[in-house]
Amino acid sequence: MAYKGLASIAVRRGNDTLRLAFNWALFRLREKGRFTELASHSRPSARETLIDPAARGSYFPPARRILMSVAEASPSLRELAETSNAWPFEEAKKIVARLKKRPKDEVIFETGYGPSGLPHIGTFGEVARTTMVRHAFRVLTDDKIKTRLIAFSDDMDGLRKVPDNVPNKDMLAAHLGKPLTQVPDPFGTHPSFGAHNNARLRAFLDTFGFDYEFMSSTDCYKSGRFDAALLTVLARLDKVMAIMLPSLREERAQTYSPFLPISPRTGIVLQVPIVEHDAKAGTITYEDPDTRERVTTPVTGGHCKLQWKPDWAMRWVALGIDYEMAGKDLIDSVKLSGEIARALGGQQPEGFNYELFLDEKGQKISKSKGNGLTMDEWLRYASPESLSLFMYQNPRAAKRLYFDVIPRAVDEYHQFLEAYPKQEDKQRLGNPVWHIHSGNPPKSDMPVTFQLLLTLVSSSNAENAGTLWGFIGRYRPGVTPQTHPRLDALVGYAINYYRDFVAPTKQFREPTMSERKALSDLRDALSNLPKDATPEDIQNVVYEIGRREPFLDTVKKGKDGRPGVSLDWFNMLYQVLLGQEKGPRFGSFVAVYGVENAVGMIDGALARSA
Repeated sequence: MAYKGLASIAVRRGNDTLRLAFNWALFRLREKGRFTELASHSRPSARETLIDPAARGSYFPPARRILMSVAEASPSLRELAETSNAWPFEEAKKIVARLKKRPKDEVIFETGYGPSGLPHIGTFGEVARTTMVRHAFRVLTDDKIKTRLIAFSDDMDGLRKVPDNVPNKDMLAAHLGKPLTQVPDPFGTHPSFGAHNNARLRAFLDTFGFDYEFMSSTDCYKSGRFDAALLTVLARLDKVMAIMLPSLREERAQTYSPFLPISPRTGIVLQVPIVEHDAKAGTITYEDPDTRERVTTPVTGGHCKLQWKPDWAMRWVALGIDYEMAGKDLIDSVKLSGEIARALGGQQPEGFNYELFLDEKGQKISKSKGNGLTMDEWLRYASPESLSLFMYQNPRAAKRLYFDVIPRAVDEYHQFLEAYPKQEDKQRLGNPVWHIHSGNPPKSDMPVTFQLLLTLVSSSNAENAGTLWGFIGRYRPGVTPQTHPRLDALVGYAINYYRDFVAPTKQFREPTMSERKALSDLRDALSNLPKDATPEDIQNVVYEIGRREPFLDTVKKGKDGRPGVSLDWFNMLYQVLLGQEKGPRFGSFVAVYGVENAVGMIDGALARSA
């Protein structure tokens, strides 16, 4: 089958981007129920995934593979890391300082997940960023302290509403209020809805090669792993209440309890006031909201769960979490949970609050609204590495996460990759690709930019990769899809992006009389160039023709001291010739597209406006 062929090509070429693209496609096919032939007759275990085994760990290498860049690190690398101001190192230094005050043999990182739906782009961002901090910590400590990353699923939360994107909605509606792991799976593939979504989370993380340990809230509550911490919460209930009550509205404060008993009669997670509690017996007593009978139940063994802020704090204490980041919208929650953790005799983890993503209108991205960008959409137009760069850059600044940020992210990733071998060690530690690839970035092999590919597609109306490769092969002889598989993937991304965003918005404008004269002169100058003209030669001609009114820039001088050329000149070329607002360096574009083709394009624009 076609996707099996893609798998073998990806493995044969040894290309991470192709492997990841295959893994993501396979993951999505599984989501849509179209990849059953690879499924075994038994259900996959917690760590089994239906992905290409050769691709596992190809992006964020697992712990033992990271060792190649850490365990063999020289003292000078650690010393350089100690002076680096790259944010993953700044975060990792907090953990080092924490250990100096309270030494321990193992450092535990955590990310949380609400398993009520499909893992999304924010899930990727949080795990990717945490992985970067984890690797930075390992460098700072010469990998002498064991680290773990727990991906924690809050699967004991009650089902609050029926999702829009699932089958068998009526069946789900009959189980509202029950823990997700007690709600039947509407897809019919797993023992529960929570188990189904947990499997999707694991497949999602495995697809990108993250090294993590999956942990289920239900398992922790029912196995007794949380029992000691829960009994501590009960024993210090007054302190927990004193922290929580001032944060609540008066009406809710009157009935609030950190403990949520699971009704033995209905199986529903109850939000009811506690009328009695017995710390020695480890029990609470509440009134059944339907029968009005008093019920006494243990707080241990999965008979109760905690409200989410006390639950977060209890989890930090019970699991010994040292680091967890969270969104800016949870700043107050982090503070409250930190106070509760200290009241329980534990510590609040290190971490920071990252800014939220915004849509094209500057509004906060919301899963329920469906605004912004999904993982599927980003990976249709660009590689996971470019998305990881987007996540790395300025995590404390609010950023627009929309389609128009993709081309820049793609080209910046390859610019950082190209710069890496030329940098000194200290500069490398500040290069995003060092963190994206856990200290071992691949060699740069991208002879053309994504923006240039987009302009090529736009100018030639190329709807197939073969046409684009024709231009590329003429510009860079010997460069083929076989020699440059990452570029081959980029060609496909460019075609997808052009079809979906550039083509529908193309709008040519007519040149003014002065612009017509400048275009005519540019046409003649390009026609007189020698066949072996370099991109720089072409750019110089373009620049020189634009050195006229109304395109003169009297502020920015040229190398010869004469007035420079404003961006208006280049913007006019893109608008009139290509029907778009922006583009790559025009000389490079003409070099790839061909001087004769560029001359023909100018003739066409002049004829349209005659």
